[in-house]
Amino acid sequence: MIDVSDSARERVWSAEQYLENVFRRIDAVEMANQQRVLEAFWNERVSTRHFAPTTGYGYDDIGRDTLDRVFAYAMQAEMALVRPQFVNGTHAIFTALAGLVEPDDVILSITGEPYDTLLEAIGTRGDAPNSLKRFHVSFRSIALKEKGGIDLDALRNTDTTNVKIVYLQRSRGYAWREAITISQMKEAFDLVKERFPNAIILVDNCYGEFVEATEPTAQGADIIAGSLIKNPGGGLAPTGGYIAGKAEYIERIAQRMTVPGMGAEVGSYAGDYRLFYQGLFLAPHVTAQCVKGAVLFARVFEQMNLLTMPYCDSSRSDIIQAVQFPDADSLVAFCRSIQKAAPVDSFVSPEPWDMPGYEDQVVMAAGAFVQGATTELSADGPIREPYTAYLQGALTYAHARIACMLACDELIRQGF
Repeated sequence: MIDVSDSARERVWSAEQYLENVFRRIDAVEMANQQRVLEAFWNERVSTRHFAPTTGYGYDDIGRDTLDRVFAYAMQAEMALVRPQFVNGTHAIFTALAGLVEPDDVILSITGEPYDTLLEAIGTRGDAPNSLKRFHVSFRSIALKEKGGIDLDALRNTDTTNVKIVYLQRSRGYAWREAITISQMKEAFDLVKERFPNAIILVDNCYGEFVEATEPTAQGADIIAGSLIKNPGGGLAPTGGYIAGKAEYIERIAQRMTVPGMGAEVGSYAGDYRLFYQGLFLAPHVTAQCVKGAVLFARVFEQMNLLTMPYCDSSRSDIIQAVQFPDADSLVAFCRSIQKAAPVDSFVSPEPWDMPGYEDQVVMAAGAFVQGATTELSADGPIREPYTAYLQGALTYAHARIACMLACDELIRQGF
């Protein structure tokens, strides 16, 4: 039997009573998203023949092409590329950027510096071969406002010369800020269309899919991209990423993804496609479970006088719950408590280490069935001030609930 103190149980029970109305709002969002995903499957008449693997060139791959169309509808886009060959979300985002820019173009980020793993790819850190900087593509950024949110005044006054892509990162990454909500995006997109009528709006949608009732593509984004081992994979997709948006841009990106002249017409997959379809079908529910878990952790942490973002009853646009600790030791101890709650590798004790693409050492608790799948319960954070853990996932709310009790006991032992 799992050893949990009465104090931890009572804290979780009390939090759940407080959160009843918040949970109902999450359920309503899940219903809206589930309906749209189900309609996508109906529209494309999905059947078991679409799950079959293919080999070689992948010409006329009905499973791949149908999955693209199902995904496009679910993401409220004209067209999509859903591919197991994308190694992660960063790969999908970079492919989208690289497929749309040419020498002397400018990428303008309106959410500050992007996530750590993209910095070398665009060339603002290091001098990696094949970075966008090496191909004479420039990157500029507009910092978020001091209290978070897009700085629309700065956007109104920024230089428009050669701006080809206006880039927005929806989630917080390793930054102490709120995720950008759909309503905030809509306001920014309207201004971008006014000031940069020929620019392409590209959104890093990682961690945000199905958290709100619509996607950025329904509010003016031209392209969104992300990982299949996050929200849209529903905890089942074993790998891959996606890019979705306007057909003219997706067709161009496809030429970069494979070979100019071939684009989306080629690319086989010897594993079957069932898990990608099934994962997408489950994604609205799994995402809702993740959000409920994040909300529960936030409420319990707040009751223990820890600084959280977002607060338990705040509007959310990603699945991540951030919490600050006073020092590195307590950050690592918390991540170890999450590792102990995992179904896989629960006996492992996480240690900070150097990870590819990150400037600082990172401690990561990730006892997942799919390596790096952040819809499965995980917690991680860079070893730098302020010492912040970024918690995400739990395929089921019941698992998040158990993990919250175990983490609560660990924090009590730490003196919180």
